[in-house]
Amino acid sequence: MDLSNFEKDNTKNCLLESPVPECSTTEACCLGIDEAGRGPVLGPMVYGTCYSPLSAQDKLKEIGLADSKTLSEEQREEMFKKMCEAQDYVGWMVEILSPTFISNSMLKRSKYNLNALSHDSAIGLIQKVLDKGVNVKEVYVDTVGDPDKYQAKLKAIFPSLDITVAKKADATYPIVSGASICAKVSRDHAVKGWKFEDGISGEDLAYGSGYPSDPATKKFMASNMDPVFGFPQFVRFSWSTASHILEKEAEIMEWEDDEDEEDTGGSASLLTFFNKKGEDSRLQRHRYFKERNLSSVAVL
Repeated sequence: MDLSNFEKDNTKNCLLESPVPECSTTEACCLGIDEAGRGPVLGPMVYGTCYSPLSAQDKLKEIGLADSKTLSEEQREEMFKKMCEAQDYVGWMVEILSPTFISNSMLKRSKYNLNALSHDSAIGLIQKVLDKGVNVKEVYVDTVGDPDKYQAKLKAIFPSLDITVAKKADATYPIVSGASICAKVSRDHAVKGWKFEDGISGEDLAYGSGYPSDPATKKFMASNMDPVFGFPQFVRFSWSTASHILEKEAEIMEWEDDEDEEDTGGSASLLTFFNKKGEDSRLQRHRYFKERNLSSVAVL
C-alpha cells in the first residue's frame, strides 16, 4: 500500500485505490462500505469500500473475510494481501481523512459534525466507484447514526441502487468485511508512517490505542502539548479530550487590536538584534503555521 502522497502532506485527505477488475464493469456488482478510526482522538479516520461481482460472492467467503475488529494486525495484513491477489474480481478504494481536516470541519462556524462528514465520505466513495465504470447494483453500508434515515438519504442520492444500511454490517456481509479490512489496514499504515515535525515517526511513539480513555493516549497528549500552540497535527483538536487538556494546561491568549498596541516611538524591537544579516524576522513563521499551511492575507 503506497501512502507516499499522504506522508508528504498529512494535513490533507488522500485517496487510494486498486485497479478496477475488468469483470466488474460488465457484471452486476455489490459494494460494501465501512470505516476505521472514528472514535480515536489521534490520527486519521479512514473510509473504505470494497466491490466485487455478485457471481464471486462464494470466492469472497473462501478468502475468509471477517470484521477487521475481530482480527489481529497480522491477520488483517494477510487478508488484505489475499484481496490484492484476487484483483481479477476484487476492487477497493479508501479515503484517508486527515486529523486536520476532521478538526477544521468540526470546529468551523457552520456546524459539520462527524456523522455528516462520514456520510459525505461514503457518498463520495460510491460516486467515485460508479465514475470508474463499475456496474454497482447492490450497496451494503455499516451504519453511522440511525440506519433507516441513513439508508433513505443514500437511496435519495442513488435511486437506481439497491441499498442496505445496517448495524454490524461488517460482521454480516463479506463485502463490508472487505471494506473494513481495507480501511483498518490503511489507517494502521498511516499511523505508523506518520511523520512529526521533528522527524520522529509514529512507530517510535507510545500513544496507545488512540482512544480518549486509554491512559497511554492521555499520557502522550499531556506530554506533547505546547502551552501556546497546542498539539501536533496528529491530534484531533475537535475532540473534547483535547479541548479539556488545553483549557486546563494551555496559556490563556488575549488578542488585541492593532490600534490598541502601544506606540514604540519608531524604536526597533530588541529581537531584531538577534536576526541574521538581511533577515526579516516577520518572515520567520512558527511550525504551527507551517504544519497547517496558514499564510497571511491582505484582503478578506
